[in-house]
Amino acid sequence: MRSTPAQAGGGRNRAALVEKAHQSIIRGSRSFAFASSLFDRPTREKAWLLYAWCRRCDDIADDQDHGGELGRQSGAHSGAKDRVKGIRILTNRALEGMPTADIGFDALGMLARECPITQDMTDDVIRGFAMDADEWRPRTEGDMMRYCYHVAGAVGVMMAHVMGVDSRDSDTFDRACDLGLAFQLANIARDVVEDDAAGRCYLPVEWLVEMDLSPGQHCKPANRFELASLMPRMIALMDHHADAARIGAARLHFRQRWAVLSAARIYTAIGHKVLRRGQKAWHNRVVVGPLAKLGHVIAAFFEALANSPPVLDEMPRWTRAELRPVKGW
Repeated sequence: MRSTPAQAGGGRNRAALVEKAHQSIIRGSRSFAFASSLFDRPTREKAWLLYAWCRRCDDIADDQDHGGELGRQSGAHSGAKDRVKGIRILTNRALEGMPTADIGFDALGMLARECPITQDMTDDVIRGFAMDADEWRPRTEGDMMRYCYHVAGAVGVMMAHVMGVDSRDSDTFDRACDLGLAFQLANIARDVVEDDAAGRCYLPVEWLVEMDLSPGQHCKPANRFELASLMPRMIALMDHHADAARIGAARLHFRQRWAVLSAARIYTAIGHKVLRRGQKAWHNRVVVGPLAKLGHVIAAFFEALANSPPVLDEMPRWTRAELRPVKGW
């Protein structure tokens, strides 16, 4: 019996994989698709390949299609833990150059032949899905930030590799992680009510207790004022990590810097919109419209051109080194 030879992308045609990955990002995230178009072509294509894997993992873990309606997430028969096992198996197979019969994982296999993407990096991301499968809840701010690291900060680190950051440049990887953390904090602020409907809560229990709220009750209409009172703290944390990320962005090539700063502006705008709306923030899903996105891209162009990142009195409290070690999962 002949063994299957290891091949980039499981033997798929690269151009076809890139096109499928492009379709995935357009369908799954208009914001990321918009920002990624600013990259030079080699970086853009690799960013799409990375996104295709992230999107596919997320869809499998949540039993959904391109971020659509969530499948069953809790209970002994939800299948959530088995889905995470499947993600690990397919991811490791892709990294070994074996075919997976899945576009998202074959995209990762192709990317791993072009960038120093390792199993340690993918494992960090998969741990975030495992935390959800275990119906994990954060008790402290540090717990919340550790979750943010696994589902987004670790992806930021992988994206830095995609952009060709020197593997020895630990500080720039830290700043890439900061950007992912900022993105996820914006997501948590925007989606807190949707998450509650799915039986999830990513706000720290300690924060809720301070407002005399409890998980499962914090999103009730009568409690929206108290819930909104937590958002200044959340968005300040988001902004601090986003500002730290700008320091790392200053070290990138111009088009990479422009794309990163555009994404930072668009995503933090989501958080700021949640903050401005107060207790009405969750009546409708917060979005940044096409014209507003264009405005952020134009502003990011001049920010990238000036290349004068903020000077911070102190760096964020939560660092990659502190968040990465995690037991279990």
